[in-house]
Amino acid sequence: MFRILLEEFLGDLKAQRTRAMLTFLAVAWGALAIVLLLAFGEGLKRSLRDGLLGAGERIFMLYGGETSKTFAGLKQGRRIRLVEEDLPLLMSSIPDIDRGSISYGRWGAAISVGRERTTTFLEGVGTDHEVARHMEPAEGGRFISPTDVEQKRRVVFLGNDLADKLFGKGNSPIGRSVTIDGLPFVCVGVLEKKFQDSSNNGPDADRAVIPYSTFRTIYGFRYVNHLIVQPRDASLGPSVKAEIFRVLGKKYRFDPADERALGMWDFIEDEKENMAVGLGIQIFMGLVGAFTLLVAGVGVANIMYVVVKERTHEIGVKLALGARKRHIMSQFMFEAMAISITGGLVGLAAAAGIVRAVDAIPAEDNPAMTYILNPALSWPIALGCVGLLIVVGLVAGILPARKAAAVDPVESLRYE
Repeated sequence: MFRILLEEFLGDLKAQRTRAMLTFLAVAWGALAIVLLLAFGEGLKRSLRDGLLGAGERIFMLYGGETSKTFAGLKQGRRIRLVEEDLPLLMSSIPDIDRGSISYGRWGAAISVGRERTTTFLEGVGTDHEVARHMEPAEGGRFISPTDVEQKRRVVFLGNDLADKLFGKGNSPIGRSVTIDGLPFVCVGVLEKKFQDSSNNGPDADRAVIPYSTFRTIYGFRYVNHLIVQPRDASLGPSVKAEIFRVLGKKYRFDPADERALGMWDFIEDEKENMAVGLGIQIFMGLVGAFTLLVAGVGVANIMYVVVKERTHEIGVKLALGARKRHIMSQFMFEAMAISITGGLVGLAAAAGIVRAVDAIPAEDNPAMTYILNPALSWPIALGCVGLLIVVGLVAGILPARKAAAVDPVESLRYE
């Protein structure tokens, strides 16, 4: 049965070569359009997510704020400033917090190596900062260790761009001396290059990081820049957030419902919003591609109607010789599906080649191009497109096939 259908299909292709080729190309172009649009949409969605995660994953950054409500006889407008002791208080009071870090910060720190001098943002942090803020060290180095914090060591972890500026590209700064505000520090690590489009006080690639205990000893800061806490799971975010306001509200005597008492950068909520925006863009681009493929499906239906008309006499002969209507329908359905699927697979293969070629273009020197030159062709996209091609083939073939099966044998034999 399949062999007969295939032979008839190939015979029709020879008879309608130009028309079939144009329809084939239309389907291939439609498939190419939808796959590329979905791939670039998926890449944009991932870039939006990765750009945020470059600054931290599943964390809350807590800042001091100002009360906006009266509470327990205290007036509004009181300033809330956080201290180191608040972090162990939160971690002991809220079991769902997995890890946390202290962060002191200072702009304009003078940093030099020999004759190379610059100013940078200097940050004093704890050991959990590495995981919470995705500050993984490049090969051969390390991040701030518990011993560094405990012994208030003068060690520094450099952003990769800052290290290149001080030591030159390709030169390892590990174990070498760096002067920060007139004091010698030993470089223990350099940041592994990462994509980051969200930041506090500038990108991590341009900052210097030292133990928070060393920072406090040198500069005498009483209040922290911010605290970082990371829930054990993203789903625990809302409850942990409420508990943070409750615990600190009890200590600093403000209404736990007063959101202005604490400043908070909620990475969990931001990631959800970024993913929603990315998904919306991808759906829009997918719809545009689907309509393009739909137009190609109309072309398939048109050519099938022409084929039915031109083969009316042949259909009548088959019916007269005992062919059943389902045999006639299967023939035309097979031809419509064959054109749709083969054209679609060619378009899919071409799209995969384009995605690979675009993905190979370096975009490291221009962060804006990361959003454009980052298409992602995933299996769900590919399988979804194949499924859509099958649907288009069925819809484009079913009406012409029913028309063919409804031909009156007697009338068709007189048809010229």
